[in-house]
Amino acid sequence: MHFLHTLWLGMPVWIWLAFIGAVLAILAFDLGVMHRDSHAIGVSESLRMSALYIGLGLAWAGAVWWIYAHFGDAGALDPQIAAAATPEERAWTAVKLYLTGYLVEKTLAMDNVFIISMIFTYFAVPREYQHRVLFWGIAGVIVLRALMIGLGAALVMQFSWIMYVFGAVLLATGVKMLLMIDHAPDIAGNPVLRLLKKHLRVTGELHGQAFTVRRPDPRTGKVALFATPLLLCLILVEAADLVFAIDSVPAIFAITPDPFIVYTSNIFAILGLRALYFALAAMIHRFKYLKYALALVLVFIGGKIFLVGLVGKAPAALSLGVTFGLIAGGVLVSLWKTRGQPAGEPA
Repeated sequence: MHFLHTLWLGMPVWIWLAFIGAVLAILAFDLGVMHRDSHAIGVSESLRMSALYIGLGLAWAGAVWWIYAHFGDAGALDPQIAAAATPEERAWTAVKLYLTGYLVEKTLAMDNVFIISMIFTYFAVPREYQHRVLFWGIAGVIVLRALMIGLGAALVMQFSWIMYVFGAVLLATGVKMLLMIDHAPDIAGNPVLRLLKKHLRVTGELHGQAFTVRRPDPRTGKVALFATPLLLCLILVEAADLVFAIDSVPAIFAITPDPFIVYTSNIFAILGLRALYFALAAMIHRFKYLKYALALVLVFIGGKIFLVGLVGKAPAALSLGVTFGLIAGGVLVSLWKTRGQPAGEPA
């Protein structure tokens, strides 16, 4: 059992396994109990589910406190955590970094809702099948983020200058987002979709919530495996997350290089967003100005990297306060500017 206490990316292996086990249990409960039967998820159910997931994400902050109070000194990879004078200070620093990462990832993932909603609309996916796509999309995200964060951690530990590359990516993304606020992506012209249609047999209609079906090939008459539009929809949702991960992974590493905080904050934010999707999709028009706030958050986080040499690393509490202030401001301005405005009407 000595292996379980071996440090891996700053934490004992058993803590990583406990976290992964908790996430798998949450997903199994979601799919096997709460959504055993396909049904259209309404706004009220979406908000209840989201409250549960947000509660789990905040409860994990308590677990972070306990973990870093007892184990965080063994292989701390964040300089702020390593420099803490007491276990309690180390634990609170870790909690602040986790909450900042959680907030940033949650907001970045909320921006992804705009794209996912357009994908569902393009494929005309009924609401009762959307949860299945999002569930398996999240399962893919958990694996994909683990690979990307593992790669990012290896690069950060091996090459200190890589943080400046991350900072440049965040600054460029934030400026681009400000300049392209009203730009709507072209789903029909998406190169991934064109590639899939070129190389896969695709049915012309949905077949319930099935991703693939077997049916006679019109050209050969033989029974063959066909992809349904629901599978194409799932692949595009995964591709959209890959694009967003290019922003979110550098953003969280700019907050902390600690892989455990990076990964756990990412996963809990994404798990909660899937539950919130159905409410957000119905109120997208109410959050128009949130994109401006998100762009400023990316510029702030990216700018911190280049200012470290001049003013030092920003305290965890300052990063959390500025991030929360910008996002809360974006939400409040959006709700005020769009009050009384029906869905689909420009602000």
